[in-house]
Amino acid sequence: MTEPILSPDFTVDDIHKLREYDYENIKDMSFEDIKAYYENKAESFKKILKKKPVYLHKV
Repeated sequence: MTEPILSPDFTVDDIHKLREYDYENIKDMSFEDIKAYYENKAESFKKILKKKPVYLHKV
């Protein structure tokens, strides 16, 4: 399955597309493989966050 194309506004539809894509990638994996898959994704995300500062705004 190819990566989904997300809209610039990031809608609920985009969330559904991402969940479907993720499910297709992991549906035949063992628990250990799924765990490793998500750990690798988390590490990649942490690296991105270190490069780009995130600014939190008070609501």
